[in-house]
Amino acid sequence: MLIGEVARRSGVSTRMLRHYDALGLVRPTGRTVGGYREYSAEDVRRIFHVESLRSLGLSLKQIGRALEDPAFTPSALISDLVRWTEDRLARERELLERLRAIDASAPTDWQGVLRIVALMRELDSTSAARRQQAVLARSEEVPVPAELLAGAALTESDPHVAGALRWALARAGGDGVAALVAGARSEDVAVRRRAVLAIAGMPGAPGAAAALADALGDPDTTVRGHAALALGRQGVAGAVPALVGMVVEGSHDVDAAEVLGTLSQDPGCADRITTALVDELAAPTADSATRIRLVQALVELAGSTVREVLRQLAHDDDHAVARVASALVGVLERRSPGDRADEDA
Repeated sequence: MLIGEVARRSGVSTRMLRHYDALGLVRPTGRTVGGYREYSAEDVRRIFHVESLRSLGLSLKQIGRALEDPAFTPSALISDLVRWTEDRLARERELLERLRAIDASAPTDWQGVLRIVALMRELDSTSAARRQQAVLARSEEVPVPAELLAGAALTESDPHVAGALRWALARAGGDGVAALVAGARSEDVAVRRRAVLAIAGMPGAPGAAAALADALGDPDTTVRGHAALALGRQGVAGAVPALVGMVVEGSHDVDAAEVLGTLSQDPGCADRITTALVDELAAPTADSATRIRLVQALVELAGSTVREVLRQLAHDDDHAVARVASALVGVLERRSPGDRADEDA
C-alpha cells in the first residue's frame, strides 16, 4: 500500500507519515521499484497504535519507547499523564472563570478589561493586606463582577479579607448568590462554611433564604449554625431546632440564645421554644454544663411561663443548675417589678 492510500485510510497526513519514517517510529516494510514507500498491513496497524497513544497525550518519543521497549510498563506514564491533564484542565478552568468574570463586567473598552484583570491579579496576591485593599479600594471606583467576588470569598482563608469580600458582596445587590449557592453544596466543608456565611450577609437577595434553609440540614455544625443565626434574625421559626441545638452543643450558644429570645417575641413561637429548651433540660444525656447553658437561654425568652420554669429549676437536684436558675429568677423579678407586685397581691 503506497503512502497516499495509507494517508486516506488512516487519516494521517503524508507529511506526518514521512515524519514517522524519519523518526523510525513507523518505517514502511518495503519500497517499490520506483523507490516509493510501500506499507504492509502490519505497518498500518502500527500507525493506528501510534495514533491511539498520541490521543492519550503521549509524545512521539514516549510512543517510540512504549512500542519498542519490552520492559516498558505503562502505569507510571499513565499516572503522569493523568496528573498533567488535571493540571492543564485546572489552568483552563481558571482561564474560563477569568473570561466569564470579564464578560460579566460588560466592559465598554479595553481599559475596563485591563482594570478587571488587574483586580484579579491583586486578589491572587500572597499578601492578605493587598487582597483586602483591592476589594475595598475598587468597590466604588470600578464595578466589580459579583461572580468574581463570590469566587474569591469561597477560597479566602484570611478573616479580614473574607470580611471585606462579604461586605462587597452585600453591596453588590445579590448578583453573586448563584455562585455562593454552588459553593454551599461543595464537598469541601471549608468552602461550604464560607459560602453560607456570605449568603447570611445578603438576607434580601433572591435565593438566599432557600439556600440558608437547605444549609440547616448540613452535616457540619458550623454551617448549620451560620444558617440558623441568619434565618432566626429574619424571624424564620424553622431555625428554632438548630438554634436550640447550638445551645446544647455550646456552639455560639450566647448568640443562639439571643436569637431565640427575639423569636420568642412572637407568641406563636414562644411556647415552642420554651418547650424545646425544657425538653433538652430533661434529656438524660444533658450534663451539668449543658443544662446551665439551657437555663441561661431560658432567661432570654419572653412569656410568663419562663419564670415558673426557672423557679422550679431553682430547686433542681444539680446544685449548680439550681444556683444559676435562682439567680436568674432574681434577675427577671428585678427586670419587671410590677409583675412581682401583682403576684404578691
